Amino acid sequence: MDLCYLDACEVLKHYKSGMISPVEVLQAHIERYQQVGAEVNPFTQSMFERALQQARAAEQAYQRKKARPLEGVITAIKDETYIRGEVTTNGSRLLQNNVADITDPVPERLLAAGSIFHARTATPEFSVASYTWSDLWGVTRNPWNTDITPGGSSGGSAAALAAGLCTIANGTDMGGSVRIPAAQCGVVGLKASHGRIPEIPPYNVDPYVHHGMLTRSVRDMVLLYNLISGPHPVDLMSQMAKEPVASVPLDLRGLKIALSLDLGFFSLDDDVRSNTLAYAETLRGLGADVELVTLDWDARCIRTAQIHQGAQMGHMLRKKYDRAEYHDQLTSYVKHYFSLSSAASPQRILEANDYAQHMWQALEKVFQTYDFLLCPTVCSTRVPADFDYSRDTLEIDGVAVDPVKGWFMTYPFNTLSRCPVLSVPSGFAANGVPTGVQLVGHPYADTRLLQLGLGIEAELGVFLHAGNRPLDLQVVKA
Repeated sequence: MDLCYLDACEVLKHYKSGMISPVEVLQAHIERYQQVGAEVNPFTQSMFERALQQARAAEQAYQRKKARPLEGVITAIKDETYIRGEVTTNGSRLLQNNVADITDPVPERLLAAGSIFHARTATPEFSVASYTWSDLWGVTRNPWNTDITPGGSSGGSAAALAAGLCTIANGTDMGGSVRIPAAQCGVVGLKASHGRIPEIPPYNVDPYVHHGMLTRSVRDMVLLYNLISGPHPVDLMSQMAKEPVASVPLDLRGLKIALSLDLGFFSLDDDVRSNTLAYAETLRGLGADVELVTLDWDARCIRTAQIHQGAQMGHMLRKKYDRAEYHDQLTSYVKHYFSLSSAASPQRILEANDYAQHMWQALEKVFQTYDFLLCPTVCSTRVPADFDYSRDTLEIDGVAVDPVKGWFMTYPFNTLSRCPVLSVPSGFAANGVPTGVQLVGHPYADTRLLQLGLGIEAELGVFLHAGNRPLDLQVVKA
């Protein structure tokens, strides 16, 4: 039994039976980190000694039959997430001594359920990139191919999960920051409908911003969704009735699933295209009716997201950090992000809102006929680990694309934030990096989406199975 790659549901089952203990699982993760941590570089801080003490206490809780729902589950927490009394750097040299005075709702609920936080995971500075490196923490690499990015901004969490360094991990998603790393690393990522999972102010009032989890399996995602979702006193946007998800797989027979390869305007690598088509064919084999559809979206999707993010997150960051005395300490891409986000004038915000409505009308027309939408998560698996959108160019299928947002297909569903999206693995690209697909649900239909994921997983199994792991980090290069 490889303790580093058990999912949370398996770990909890074995804890309860006494077959393994939280101490054994944590020690296995620590040993694995000693083997591969330097090459992948997913952690900004480790709290192994404290975690060992907590694991011993969890072991005793099982012996006394007093275990909580996640007792002893080894959890990595993104270094953007606030935990009272702990340093949270958000990948910035300006915040390397920043001690949080509050705890975000998600880690609060994970801690209350018995999770053990043993490490903080790397993020790009201020989480404004889809790759994961910073001047403070260096480059985080994809454990399947260390030349390639694990994605971002929750790249450290996904890389740690894929490399066998934790059992579950959290992330945040403002434009795909959970789903991009999930796809790049061969794990599962969920962007719930906005408001389902609480967040702290002021991020909670931005409809693009979501807190979420990264897991090895959909069944783990259901377990965690049931624990972290629901109203929280700090978040007005979360004040809707909690809807627990029963672990009942959805029968795919007769489901109507719309397939869009490009959402109207994206360019794709050949292997992303072929893996998406193969995944669609697999769903057909399971009884679903999968049909190609056309969405009349275009590159204004990029502009819509950029304007919104500039007016919200960009404005907030510029107000705090866009000062001459700070510029030498900021990454090149953050300074570029500031220049892009400064274009968010009132007129452009109105134009962006108008186009967002156009996007919804096109998707709503699809949803009149179909139960779900299927599309790729990322367009290319070939983005280097040290990519910098402030200086580097990017070409996909012979087409020059926007280096900031042109290589992933996630942010349209932050614009349409009430639609839940589940990213699951779809295969491998030629360079050994996993590919992923997004399963998009009707607004607020999180339960049905997760049960769709359970139905698919029941037939296909878990992607990170015994013969499908990044065990040798040097085998495949770009």
